[in-house]
Amino acid sequence: MLFHIFQSHIDAILDELTEAGTLPADVDRSNVTVEPPRDPSHGDLATNAAMVLSKAAGMKPRDLAEKIADKLGALEDVQAVEIAGPGFINLRVAPSVLLGELLEIDKMGDAYGRSDKGAGVTVNIEYVSANPTGPMHMGHCRGAVVGDALADLLQAVGHKVIREYYVNDAGSQVDTLARSAHLRYLEALGEDIGTIPEGLYPGDYLKPVGEALAAKFGDTYKDVDETEWLLIFRKAAVAKMMDMIRSDLAMLGIRHDVFSSEAELHEAGKADAAEAELRSRDLVYDGVLEQPKGKVIEDWEAVELPLFRSTQFGDDQDRPIKKSNGRWTYFGGDLAYHFQKAQTADELIDIWGADHSGTVKRIKAAVAALTQGQTKFDVKLVQMVRLLRNGEPEKMSKRSGNFVTIADMVEEVGKDAVRFTMLTRKADAQMDFDFAKVMEASRDNPVFYVQYAHARIQSMVRKAADDGVIASADHLDRLGEEEMDLIKMAAQFPRIIESAAASREPHRVAFYLNDLAAAFHGFYNLGNDRPEKRIIMVNDVEMTSARLFLAKNIGQTIKNGLALMGVEAAESM
Repeated sequence: MLFHIFQSHIDAILDELTEAGTLPADVDRSNVTVEPPRDPSHGDLATNAAMVLSKAAGMKPRDLAEKIADKLGALEDVQAVEIAGPGFINLRVAPSVLLGELLEIDKMGDAYGRSDKGAGVTVNIEYVSANPTGPMHMGHCRGAVVGDALADLLQAVGHKVIREYYVNDAGSQVDTLARSAHLRYLEALGEDIGTIPEGLYPGDYLKPVGEALAAKFGDTYKDVDETEWLLIFRKAAVAKMMDMIRSDLAMLGIRHDVFSSEAELHEAGKADAAEAELRSRDLVYDGVLEQPKGKVIEDWEAVELPLFRSTQFGDDQDRPIKKSNGRWTYFGGDLAYHFQKAQTADELIDIWGADHSGTVKRIKAAVAALTQGQTKFDVKLVQMVRLLRNGEPEKMSKRSGNFVTIADMVEEVGKDAVRFTMLTRKADAQMDFDFAKVMEASRDNPVFYVQYAHARIQSMVRKAADDGVIASADHLDRLGEEEMDLIKMAAQFPRIIESAAASREPHRVAFYLNDLAAAFHGFYNLGNDRPEKRIIMVNDVEMTSARLFLAKNIGQTIKNGLALMGVEAAESM
Protein backbone atom coordinates (compact mmCIF):
# COMPACT_ATOMS: atom_id res chain seq x y z
CA MET A 1 0.00 0.00 0.00
CA LEU A 2 1.23 3.46 -0.99
CA PHE A 3 2.08 4.93 2.40
CA HIS A 4 3.63 1.69 3.63
CA ILE A 5 5.77 1.53 0.47
CA PHE A 6 7.16 5.01 1.03
CA GLN A 7 7.55 4.52 4.76
CA SER A 8 9.74 1.55 3.84
CA HIS A 9 11.69 3.71 1.37
CA ILE A 10 12.31 6.33 4.08
CA ASP A 11 13.34 3.64 6.60
CA ALA A 12 15.81 2.16 4.10
CA ILE A 13 17.31 5.57 3.38
CA LEU A 14 17.65 6.32 7.09
CA ASP A 15 19.34 2.93 7.52
CA GLU A 16 21.85 3.91 4.84
CA LEU A 17 22.51 7.26 6.53
CA THR A 18 23.00 5.47 9.83
CA GLU A 19 25.54 3.07 8.27
CA ALA A 20 27.33 6.07 6.78
CA GLY A 21 27.54 7.70 10.20
CA THR A 22 25.27 10.61 9.30
CA LEU A 23 22.70 9.48 11.87
CA PRO A 24 23.46 7.88 15.26
CA ALA A 25 22.50 4.21 15.54
CA ASP A 26 20.13 4.72 18.46
CA VAL A 27 18.17 7.64 16.99
CA ASP A 28 14.42 7.55 17.71
CA ARG A 29 12.47 7.44 14.43
CA SER A 30 9.00 6.98 15.93
CA ASN A 31 7.93 10.52 15.02
CA VAL A 32 8.99 10.28 11.39
CA THR A 33 5.87 10.42 9.20
CA VAL A 34 4.89 10.02 5.58
CA GLU A 35 1.62 11.77 4.76
CA PRO A 36 -0.08 13.91 2.13
CA PRO A 37 1.09 17.53 2.14
CA ARG A 38 -1.47 20.04 3.37
CA ASP A 39 -1.47 21.68 -0.05
CA PRO A 40 -1.90 19.07 -2.83
CA SER A 41 -0.06 21.37 -5.24
CA HIS A 42 3.14 20.66 -3.28
CA GLY A 43 3.13 16.98 -4.25
CA ASP A 44 1.67 13.60 -3.48
CA LEU A 45 3.53 12.79 -0.24
CA ALA A 46 5.59 14.62 2.35
CA THR A 47 7.97 13.50 5.10
CA ASN A 48 9.20 15.32 8.17
CA ALA A 49 12.23 13.02 8.55
CA ALA A 50 14.83 15.79 8.26
CA MET A 51 12.98 18.05 10.70
CA VAL A 52 12.65 15.30 13.29
CA LEU A 53 16.17 13.85 13.02
CA SER A 54 18.34 16.90 12.35
CA LYS A 55 19.16 17.53 16.00
CA ALA A 56 20.31 13.93 16.52
CA ALA A 57 22.39 14.22 13.33
CA GLY A 58 23.92 17.51 14.45
CA MET A 59 22.88 19.10 11.14
CA LYS A 60 20.58 21.84 9.94
CA PRO A 61 17.24 20.34 8.86
CA ARG A 62 17.67 21.51 5.28
CA ASP A 63 21.15 19.97 5.01
CA LEU A 64 19.84 16.59 6.20
CA ALA A 65 16.82 16.99 3.90
CA GLU A 66 19.15 17.32 0.91
CA LYS A 67 20.83 14.02 1.73
CA ILE A 68 17.47 12.26 2.08
CA ALA A 69 16.06 13.93 -1.04
CA ASP A 70 19.04 12.84 -3.15
CA LYS A 71 18.39 9.21 -2.27
CA LEU A 72 14.63 9.53 -2.78
CA GLY A 73 15.17 11.07 -6.20
CA ALA A 74 17.15 8.02 -7.30
CA LEU A 75 14.18 5.68 -6.71
CA GLU A 76 12.09 4.43 -9.64
CA ASP A 77 8.96 5.00 -7.53
CA VAL A 78 9.67 8.74 -7.31
CA GLN A 79 8.95 11.15 -10.14
CA ALA A 80 10.14 14.37 -8.46
CA VAL A 81 11.42 15.60 -5.08
CA GLU A 82 11.69 19.08 -3.61
CA ILE A 83 12.61 20.54 -0.23
CA ALA A 84 10.17 23.04 1.22
CA GLY A 85 10.76 25.61 3.93
CA PRO A 86 13.25 24.68 6.62
CA GLY A 87 13.43 21.01 5.65
CA PHE A 88 10.16 19.32 4.74
CA ILE A 89 10.49 16.96 1.80
CA ASN A 90 7.72 16.81 -0.78
CA LEU A 91 7.65 14.23 -3.54
CA ARG A 92 5.58 13.12 -6.47
CA VAL A 93 5.19 9.42 -7.04
CA ALA A 94 5.57 7.67 -10.37
CA PRO A 95 2.34 6.78 -12.22
CA SER A 96 3.32 3.11 -12.04
CA VAL A 97 3.10 3.28 -8.24
CA LEU A 98 -0.43 4.70 -8.38
CA LEU A 99 -1.55 2.08 -10.87
CA GLY A 100 0.01 -0.53 -8.60
CA GLU A 101 -2.11 0.79 -5.74
CA LEU A 102 -5.23 0.47 -7.88
CA LEU A 103 -4.33 -3.14 -8.62
CA GLU A 104 -3.74 -3.68 -4.89
CA ILE A 105 -7.26 -2.45 -4.09
CA ASP A 106 -8.66 -4.86 -6.67
CA LYS A 107 -6.56 -7.74 -5.37
CA MET A 108 -7.35 -7.21 -1.68
CA GLY A 109 -11.04 -6.41 -2.09
CA ASP A 110 -12.81 -6.28 1.26
CA ALA A 111 -9.45 -6.55 3.06
CA TYR A 112 -8.06 -3.34 1.53
CA GLY A 113 -7.21 -0.89 4.31
CA ARG A 114 -6.78 -3.55 6.97
CA SER A 115 -3.42 -4.17 8.63
CA ASP A 116 -1.70 -5.89 11.55
CA LYS A 117 -0.40 -2.66 13.08
CA GLY A 118 -2.20 -3.45 16.36
CA ALA A 119 -0.08 -6.62 16.66
CA GLY A 120 -2.78 -8.51 18.54
CA VAL A 121 -2.78 -6.13 21.53
CA THR A 122 -6.05 -6.66 23.43
CA VAL A 123 -8.25 -3.60 23.87
CA ASN A 124 -11.37 -3.60 26.03
CA ILE A 125 -13.94 -1.03 24.91
CA GLU A 126 -16.82 -0.36 27.24
CA TYR A 127 -19.69 1.54 25.67
CA VAL A 128 -23.39 2.24 26.16
CA SER A 129 -23.64 0.86 29.75
CA ALA A 130 -27.02 2.53 30.22
CA ASN A 131 -28.88 1.88 33.46
CA PRO A 132 -31.21 -1.11 32.86
CA THR A 133 -34.33 0.84 33.74
CA GLY A 134 -35.92 1.36 30.34
CA PRO A 135 -35.52 1.22 26.57
CA MET A 136 -32.51 2.75 24.85
CA HIS A 137 -33.12 6.40 24.03
CA MET A 138 -31.24 8.97 22.00
CA GLY A 139 -29.11 9.95 24.95
CA HIS A 140 -27.40 6.57 24.51
CA CYS A 141 -27.29 6.39 20.71
CA ARG A 142 -24.22 8.44 19.84
CA GLY A 143 -21.96 6.74 22.37
CA ALA A 144 -23.22 3.35 21.20
CA VAL A 145 -22.35 4.08 17.57
CA VAL A 146 -19.00 5.70 18.38
CA GLY A 147 -17.98 2.77 20.59
CA ASP A 148 -19.05 0.17 18.06
CA ALA A 149 -17.32 1.91 15.14
CA LEU A 150 -14.16 2.31 17.22
CA ALA A 151 -14.22 -1.41 18.02
CA ASP A 152 -14.46 -2.20 14.29
CA LEU A 153 -11.59 0.18 13.54
CA LEU A 154 -9.29 -1.36 16.12
CA GLN A 155 -10.06 -4.84 14.83
CA ALA A 156 -9.31 -3.65 11.30
CA VAL A 157 -5.77 -2.68 12.30
CA GLY A 158 -5.02 -5.93 14.09
CA HIS A 159 -6.15 -5.47 17.68
CA LYS A 160 -8.03 -8.11 19.60
CA VAL A 161 -11.12 -6.27 20.83
CA ILE A 162 -13.44 -7.02 23.75
CA ARG A 163 -16.76 -5.15 23.50
CA GLU A 164 -18.15 -4.73 26.99
CA TYR A 165 -21.35 -3.43 28.57
CA TYR A 166 -21.40 -2.65 32.29
CA VAL A 167 -24.82 -3.37 33.78
CA ASN A 168 -25.47 -0.94 36.66
CA ASP A 169 -27.77 -3.28 38.57
CA ALA A 170 -26.68 -2.64 42.15
CA GLY A 171 -27.89 0.87 42.90
CA SER A 172 -31.09 2.45 44.14
CA GLN A 173 -32.37 2.90 40.57
CA VAL A 174 -32.89 -0.86 40.21
CA ASP A 175 -34.88 -0.94 43.45
CA THR A 176 -37.06 1.76 41.89
CA LEU A 177 -37.32 -0.41 38.78
CA ALA A 178 -38.42 -3.39 40.89
CA ARG A 179 -41.12 -1.32 42.63
CA SER A 180 -42.31 0.01 39.27
CA ALA A 181 -42.44 -3.56 37.89
CA HIS A 182 -44.38 -4.66 40.97
CA LEU A 183 -46.96 -1.96 40.31
CA ARG A 184 -47.37 -3.23 36.74
CA TYR A 185 -47.58 -6.76 38.16
CA LEU A 186 -50.55 -5.66 40.28
CA GLU A 187 -52.06 -4.03 37.19
CA ALA A 188 -51.68 -7.30 35.27
CA LEU A 189 -53.53 -9.05 38.09
CA GLY A 190 -56.49 -6.71 37.55
CA GLU A 191 -55.86 -3.96 40.10
CA ASP A 192 -56.54 -0.34 39.22
CA ILE A 193 -53.16 1.25 39.94
CA GLY A 194 -54.29 4.78 39.07
CA THR A 195 -51.62 7.41 38.38
CA ILE A 196 -48.05 6.15 38.65
CA PRO A 197 -46.65 7.57 41.92
CA GLU A 198 -43.90 10.18 41.74
CA GLY A 199 -40.48 8.58 41.78
CA LEU A 200 -41.44 5.39 39.95
CA TYR A 201 -40.87 4.72 36.25
CA PRO A 202 -44.12 5.48 34.38
CA GLY A 203 -43.31 4.07 30.92
CA ASP A 204 -45.65 1.59 29.26
CA TYR A 205 -42.58 -0.53 28.45
CA LEU A 206 -42.96 -2.04 31.94
CA LYS A 207 -46.42 -3.44 31.22
CA PRO A 208 -45.06 -6.61 29.52
CA VAL A 209 -42.72 -7.06 32.48
CA GLY A 210 -45.63 -6.93 34.90
CA GLU A 211 -47.61 -9.35 32.73
CA ALA A 212 -44.70 -11.80 32.64
CA LEU A 213 -44.34 -11.63 36.41
CA ALA A 214 -48.07 -12.17 36.89
CA ALA A 215 -47.97 -15.17 34.58
CA LYS A 216 -45.02 -16.63 36.48
CA PHE A 217 -46.01 -15.95 40.10
CA GLY A 218 -49.78 -15.53 40.02
CA ASP A 219 -50.90 -13.54 43.07
CA THR A 220 -48.10 -14.87 45.32
CA TYR A 221 -46.58 -11.42 45.78
CA LYS A 222 -49.77 -9.38 45.66
CA ASP A 223 -50.33 -8.63 49.34
CA VAL A 224 -46.96 -9.37 50.94
CA ASP A 225 -44.25 -7.15 52.36
CA GLU A 226 -41.77 -5.62 49.94
CA THR A 227 -38.91 -7.49 51.53
CA GLU A 228 -40.34 -10.76 50.19
CA TRP A 229 -40.40 -9.71 46.51
CA LEU A 230 -37.99 -6.81 46.02
CA LEU A 231 -34.90 -8.91 45.19
CA ILE A 232 -36.89 -11.34 43.02
CA PHE A 233 -38.58 -8.56 41.06
CA ARG A 234 -35.32 -6.64 40.76
CA LYS A 235 -33.53 -9.54 39.09
CA ALA A 236 -36.49 -10.37 36.85
CA ALA A 237 -37.02 -6.74 35.80
CA VAL A 238 -33.33 -6.18 35.07
CA ALA A 239 -33.24 -9.35 32.96
CA LYS A 240 -36.27 -8.15 30.95
CA MET A 241 -34.78 -4.68 30.53
CA MET A 242 -31.49 -6.12 29.31
CA ASP A 243 -33.39 -8.22 26.75
CA MET A 244 -35.04 -4.99 25.56
CA ILE A 245 -31.70 -3.15 25.48
CA ARG A 246 -30.04 -5.93 23.47
CA SER A 247 -32.96 -5.82 21.04
CA ASP A 248 -32.70 -2.04 20.67
CA LEU A 249 -28.94 -2.23 20.13
CA ALA A 250 -29.42 -4.97 17.54
CA MET A 251 -31.52 -2.54 15.53
CA LEU A 252 -28.35 -0.43 15.26
CA GLY A 253 -26.27 -3.48 14.38
CA ILE A 254 -24.54 -3.37 17.77
CA ARG A 255 -23.52 -6.36 19.84
CA HIS A 256 -21.34 -6.83 22.90
CA ASP A 257 -19.05 -9.71 23.82
CA VAL A 258 -19.37 -9.26 27.58
CA PHE A 259 -22.13 -8.00 29.88
CA SER A 260 -20.65 -7.40 33.35
CA SER A 261 -23.01 -7.08 36.29
CA GLU A 262 -22.26 -4.56 39.02
CA ALA A 263 -24.28 -6.65 41.48
CA GLU A 264 -22.30 -9.79 40.65
CA LEU A 265 -19.06 -7.86 40.95
CA HIS A 266 -19.89 -6.93 44.54
CA GLU A 267 -21.22 -10.42 45.36
CA ALA A 268 -17.91 -11.89 44.15
CA GLY A 269 -15.96 -9.60 46.49
CA LYS A 270 -14.15 -7.82 43.64
CA ALA A 271 -14.47 -4.44 45.33
CA ASP A 272 -13.01 -5.85 48.55
CA ALA A 273 -10.12 -7.30 46.55
CA ALA A 274 -9.44 -3.95 44.91
CA GLU A 275 -9.48 -2.20 48.28
CA ALA A 276 -7.09 -4.79 49.74
CA GLU A 277 -4.73 -4.36 46.80
CA LEU A 278 -4.67 -0.59 47.24
CA ARG A 279 -4.31 -0.74 51.03
CA SER A 280 -1.32 -3.07 50.60
CA ARG A 281 0.40 -0.24 48.77
CA ASP A 282 -0.87 2.49 51.12
CA LEU A 283 -3.10 3.91 48.39
CA VAL A 284 -6.25 3.58 50.49
CA TYR A 285 -6.34 4.96 54.03
CA ASP A 286 -8.97 5.84 56.61
CA GLY A 287 -9.40 9.58 56.70
CA VAL A 288 -11.86 12.44 57.00
CA LEU A 289 -13.20 14.38 54.03
CA GLU A 290 -13.09 18.15 54.18
CA GLN A 291 -16.37 20.05 54.08
CA PRO A 292 -17.24 20.90 50.47
CA LYS A 293 -15.62 24.19 49.48
CA GLY A 294 -17.91 27.16 48.99
CA LYS A 295 -20.77 25.51 50.90
CA VAL A 296 -21.99 26.10 54.45
CA ILE A 297 -23.66 22.95 55.81
CA GLU A 298 -25.06 23.57 59.31
CA ASP A 299 -25.24 19.93 60.37
CA TRP A 300 -21.93 18.95 58.76
CA GLU A 301 -20.16 16.14 60.59
CA ALA A 302 -16.69 14.90 59.84
CA VAL A 303 -16.89 11.14 59.23
CA GLU A 304 -13.96 8.81 58.83
CA LEU A 305 -14.11 6.96 55.52
CA PRO A 306 -11.77 4.77 53.45
CA LEU A 307 -10.17 7.21 50.97
CA PHE A 308 -8.24 6.49 47.79
CA ARG A 309 -5.11 8.62 47.37
CA SER A 310 -6.15 9.91 43.97
CA THR A 311 -4.18 13.13 44.49
CA GLN A 312 -1.00 11.10 43.96
CA PHE A 313 -2.21 10.53 40.40
CA GLY A 314 -3.25 14.06 39.45
CA ASP A 315 -6.72 14.32 41.01
CA ASP A 316 -7.60 17.42 43.01
CA GLN A 317 -8.65 15.52 46.16
CA ASP A 318 -8.67 12.01 47.61
CA ARG A 319 -11.89 10.11 46.98
CA PRO A 320 -14.06 7.95 49.28
CA ILE A 321 -14.63 4.39 48.13
CA LYS A 322 -17.30 3.66 50.75
CA LYS A 323 -20.14 5.60 52.34
CA SER A 324 -20.60 6.14 56.06
CA ASN A 325 -23.09 3.24 56.11
CA GLY A 326 -20.42 0.88 54.77
CA ARG A 327 -21.89 0.58 51.26
CA TRP A 328 -19.64 1.16 48.28
CA THR A 329 -19.69 4.54 46.62
CA TYR A 330 -20.25 4.57 42.87
CA PHE A 331 -16.55 5.38 42.51
CA GLY A 332 -15.62 2.42 44.71
CA GLY A 333 -17.60 0.05 42.52
CA ASP A 334 -16.22 1.65 39.36
CA LEU A 335 -12.70 1.26 40.67
CA ALA A 336 -13.23 -2.46 41.25
CA TYR A 337 -14.88 -2.88 37.85
CA HIS A 338 -11.90 -1.37 36.04
CA PHE A 339 -9.55 -3.55 38.07
CA GLN A 340 -11.55 -6.55 36.83
CA LYS A 341 -11.37 -5.38 33.19
CA ALA A 342 -7.63 -4.81 33.43
CA GLN A 343 -7.12 -8.53 34.12
CA THR A 344 -8.20 -9.40 30.59
CA ALA A 345 -6.88 -6.55 28.40
CA ASP A 346 -3.73 -4.58 27.65
CA GLU A 347 -5.66 -1.36 27.09
CA LEU A 348 -8.99 -0.03 28.33
CA ILE A 349 -11.22 2.51 26.59
CA ASP A 350 -14.43 3.88 28.08
CA ILE A 351 -17.01 5.75 25.98
CA TRP A 352 -18.85 8.15 28.31
CA GLY A 353 -21.38 10.91 27.96
CA ALA A 354 -19.92 14.40 28.37
CA ASP A 355 -21.90 14.81 31.60
CA HIS A 356 -19.44 12.37 33.22
CA SER A 357 -16.41 14.55 32.49
CA GLY A 358 -15.97 15.37 36.18
CA THR A 359 -15.14 11.76 37.04
CA VAL A 360 -12.52 11.18 34.34
CA LYS A 361 -9.55 12.30 36.41
CA ARG A 362 -10.38 10.13 39.41
CA ILE A 363 -11.03 6.93 37.44
CA LYS A 364 -7.83 7.44 35.45
CA ALA A 365 -6.04 7.79 38.77
CA ALA A 366 -7.64 4.56 39.99
CA VAL A 367 -6.63 2.56 36.92
CA ALA A 368 -3.08 3.91 37.08
CA ALA A 369 -2.87 2.88 40.75
CA LEU A 370 -4.45 -0.56 40.40
CA THR A 371 -2.39 -1.57 37.38
CA GLN A 372 0.77 0.23 38.53
CA GLY A 373 0.72 2.12 35.24
CA GLN A 374 0.90 -1.06 33.14
CA THR A 375 -2.56 -0.80 31.54
CA LYS A 376 -3.24 2.03 29.12
CA PHE A 377 -6.55 3.72 29.79
CA ASP A 378 -8.47 6.33 27.85
CA VAL A 379 -11.90 7.91 28.22
CA LYS A 380 -13.63 9.29 25.14
CA LEU A 381 -16.37 11.79 25.95
CA VAL A 382 -19.41 12.02 23.70
CA GLN A 383 -21.59 15.11 23.54
CA MET A 384 -25.35 14.95 23.51
CA VAL A 385 -27.36 15.05 20.29
CA ARG A 386 -30.08 17.64 19.79
CA LEU A 387 -32.99 16.12 17.87
CA LEU A 388 -34.77 18.33 15.37
CA ARG A 389 -37.67 17.96 13.00
CA ASN A 390 -37.55 20.55 10.22
CA GLY A 391 -35.37 22.69 12.46
CA GLU A 392 -37.62 22.47 15.52
CA PRO A 393 -36.70 20.50 18.69
CA GLU A 394 -38.14 16.97 18.81
CA LYS A 395 -39.16 15.84 22.29
CA MET A 396 -41.95 13.31 22.24
CA SER A 397 -41.85 9.59 21.52
CA LYS A 398 -44.58 7.38 20.12
CA ARG A 399 -43.61 4.58 22.48
CA SER A 400 -42.52 6.16 25.75
CA GLY A 401 -44.38 9.46 25.87
CA ASN A 402 -41.41 11.47 27.12
CA PHE A 403 -38.27 10.65 25.11
CA VAL A 404 -37.23 9.51 21.66
CA THR A 405 -36.08 5.90 21.66
CA ILE A 406 -33.47 4.37 19.41
CA ALA A 407 -36.19 2.08 18.08
CA ASP A 408 -38.28 5.13 17.11
CA MET A 409 -35.36 6.64 15.24
CA VAL A 410 -34.25 3.48 13.42
CA GLU A 411 -37.81 2.68 12.38
CA GLU A 412 -38.20 6.16 10.90
CA VAL A 413 -34.88 6.82 9.13
CA GLY A 414 -33.08 3.45 9.08
CA LYS A 415 -29.99 2.03 10.76
CA ASP A 416 -27.52 3.29 8.17
CA ALA A 417 -28.69 6.89 8.35
CA VAL A 418 -28.50 6.87 12.14
CA ARG A 419 -25.03 5.31 12.30
CA PHE A 420 -23.43 7.40 9.58
CA THR A 421 -24.89 10.65 10.89
CA MET A 422 -23.64 9.95 14.41
CA LEU A 423 -20.10 9.75 13.00
CA THR A 424 -20.17 12.91 10.91
CA ARG A 425 -18.79 15.05 13.71
CA LYS A 426 -16.06 14.61 16.28
CA ALA A 427 -17.52 12.81 19.29
CA ASP A 428 -16.88 15.64 21.74
CA ALA A 429 -18.57 18.24 19.50
CA GLN A 430 -22.26 19.12 19.80
CA MET A 431 -24.49 17.60 17.13
CA ASP A 432 -27.91 18.29 15.64
CA PHE A 433 -29.85 15.38 14.16
CA ASP A 434 -32.66 16.63 11.93
CA PHE A 435 -34.98 13.83 10.85
CA ALA A 436 -35.85 15.63 7.62
CA LYS A 437 -32.26 16.32 6.60
CA VAL A 438 -30.98 12.77 7.10
CA MET A 439 -33.67 11.58 4.69
CA GLU A 440 -32.86 14.25 2.10
CA ALA A 441 -31.49 13.11 -1.26
CA SER A 442 -28.99 15.94 -1.62
CA ARG A 443 -25.31 16.86 -1.54
CA ASP A 444 -25.86 18.32 1.93
CA ASN A 445 -26.79 14.91 3.33
CA PRO A 446 -23.49 12.99 3.74
CA VAL A 447 -25.27 9.65 4.23
CA PHE A 448 -27.00 9.95 0.88
CA TYR A 449 -23.97 11.49 -0.86
CA VAL A 450 -21.59 8.67 0.04
CA GLN A 451 -24.05 5.84 -0.52
CA TYR A 452 -25.09 7.38 -3.84
CA ALA A 453 -21.46 7.34 -5.02
CA HIS A 454 -21.30 3.59 -4.43
CA ALA A 455 -24.73 3.00 -5.98
CA ARG A 456 -23.80 5.09 -9.02
CA ILE A 457 -20.65 3.02 -9.55
CA GLN A 458 -22.52 -0.26 -9.25
CA SER A 459 -25.14 0.94 -11.70
CA MET A 460 -22.48 1.87 -14.26
CA VAL A 461 -20.69 -1.47 -13.92
CA ARG A 462 -23.98 -3.36 -14.37
CA LYS A 463 -25.03 -1.27 -17.38
CA ALA A 464 -21.64 -1.69 -19.07
CA ALA A 465 -21.72 -5.44 -18.46
CA ASP A 466 -25.16 -5.60 -20.06
CA ASP A 467 -23.60 -3.94 -23.12
CA GLY A 468 -20.73 -6.42 -23.13
CA VAL A 469 -18.04 -4.19 -21.58
CA ILE A 470 -16.39 -5.22 -18.30
CA ALA A 471 -13.95 -3.48 -15.98
CA SER A 472 -10.41 -4.47 -16.90
CA ALA A 473 -6.85 -3.62 -15.86
CA ASP A 474 -5.52 -4.31 -19.36
CA HIS A 475 -5.31 -0.68 -20.48
CA LEU A 476 -4.67 1.30 -17.30
CA ASP A 477 -1.78 3.07 -19.03
CA ARG A 478 -4.40 5.15 -20.84
CA LEU A 479 -5.63 6.77 -17.64
CA GLY A 480 -4.80 10.46 -17.32
CA GLU A 481 -4.25 13.13 -14.67
CA GLU A 482 -7.84 13.26 -13.39
CA GLU A 483 -7.89 9.49 -12.95
CA MET A 484 -4.54 9.57 -11.15
CA ASP A 485 -5.88 12.18 -8.74
CA LEU A 486 -8.75 9.86 -7.91
CA ILE A 487 -6.34 6.97 -7.27
CA LYS A 488 -4.30 9.22 -4.95
CA MET A 489 -7.44 9.92 -2.95
CA ALA A 490 -8.30 6.21 -2.70
CA ALA A 491 -4.71 5.38 -1.73
CA GLN A 492 -5.11 7.43 1.45
CA PHE A 493 -7.65 4.96 2.83
CA PRO A 494 -5.25 2.59 4.69
CA ARG A 495 -3.54 5.56 6.31
CA ILE A 496 -6.89 7.07 7.33
CA ILE A 497 -7.87 3.79 8.99
CA GLU A 498 -4.60 3.57 10.91
CA SER A 499 -4.72 7.20 12.04
CA ALA A 500 -8.40 6.98 13.02
CA ALA A 501 -7.69 3.87 15.08
CA ALA A 502 -4.59 5.37 16.70
CA SER A 503 -6.40 8.59 17.64
CA ARG A 504 -9.57 6.69 18.66
CA GLU A 505 -11.58 8.94 16.30
CA PRO A 506 -13.91 7.00 13.99
CA HIS A 507 -15.39 10.22 12.60
CA ARG A 508 -12.25 10.54 10.46
CA VAL A 509 -13.53 7.69 8.30
CA ALA A 510 -16.80 9.53 7.66
CA PHE A 511 -14.90 12.70 6.72
CA TYR A 512 -12.68 10.75 4.33
CA LEU A 513 -15.58 8.94 2.67
CA ASN A 514 -17.34 12.24 2.08
CA ASP A 515 -14.18 13.59 0.42
CA LEU A 516 -13.74 10.44 -1.68
CA ALA A 517 -17.39 10.50 -2.74
CA ALA A 518 -17.04 14.18 -3.69
CA ALA A 519 -13.93 13.40 -5.73
CA PHE A 520 -15.71 10.60 -7.57
CA HIS A 521 -18.85 12.62 -8.25
CA GLY A 522 -16.64 15.43 -9.55
CA PHE A 523 -14.79 13.02 -11.82
CA TYR A 524 -18.06 11.56 -13.08
CA ASN A 525 -19.47 15.02 -13.79
CA LEU A 526 -16.50 15.95 -15.99
CA GLY A 527 -18.22 13.99 -18.75
CA ASN A 528 -21.23 16.31 -18.69
CA ASP A 529 -19.28 19.02 -20.49
CA ARG A 530 -16.40 16.99 -21.92
CA PRO A 531 -17.57 13.83 -23.75
CA GLU A 532 -14.02 12.46 -23.85
CA LYS A 533 -14.06 12.30 -20.04
CA ARG A 534 -17.13 10.12 -19.76
CA ILE A 535 -16.56 6.83 -17.98
CA ILE A 536 -18.57 4.85 -20.50
CA MET A 537 -17.46 5.75 -24.03
CA VAL A 538 -19.37 3.82 -26.66
CA ASN A 539 -16.61 4.15 -29.29
CA ASP A 540 -13.66 3.42 -26.98
CA VAL A 541 -13.92 0.07 -25.25
CA GLU A 542 -10.33 0.16 -23.93
CA MET A 543 -10.76 3.48 -22.13
CA THR A 544 -14.20 2.46 -20.89
CA SER A 545 -12.89 -0.77 -19.39
CA ALA A 546 -9.96 1.08 -17.73
CA ARG A 547 -12.20 3.78 -16.22
CA LEU A 548 -14.71 1.15 -15.09
CA PHE A 549 -11.85 -0.67 -13.36
CA LEU A 550 -10.95 2.57 -11.59
CA ALA A 551 -14.58 3.28 -10.67
CA LYS A 552 -15.15 -0.26 -9.43
CA ASN A 553 -12.23 0.03 -7.03
CA ILE A 554 -13.26 3.47 -5.82
CA GLY A 555 -16.54 1.75 -5.02
CA GLN A 556 -14.65 -1.02 -3.20
CA THR A 557 -12.86 1.56 -1.07
CA ILE A 558 -16.14 3.29 -0.22
CA LYS A 559 -17.70 -0.06 0.64
CA ASN A 560 -14.78 -0.92 2.94
CA GLY A 561 -15.05 2.41 4.73
CA LEU A 562 -18.79 2.10 5.20
CA ALA A 563 -18.35 -1.42 6.58
CA LEU A 564 -16.10 -0.03 9.32
CA MET A 565 -18.91 2.35 10.24
CA GLY A 566 -21.46 -0.46 10.32
CA VAL A 567 -23.20 0.97 7.24
CA GLU A 568 -24.21 -1.02 4.18
CA ALA A 569 -23.01 0.08 0.74
CA ALA A 570 -26.13 0.68 -1.35
CA GLU A 571 -26.25 -1.23 -4.64
CA SER A 572 -28.90 1.06 -6.08
CA MET A 573 -30.81 4.17 -5.03
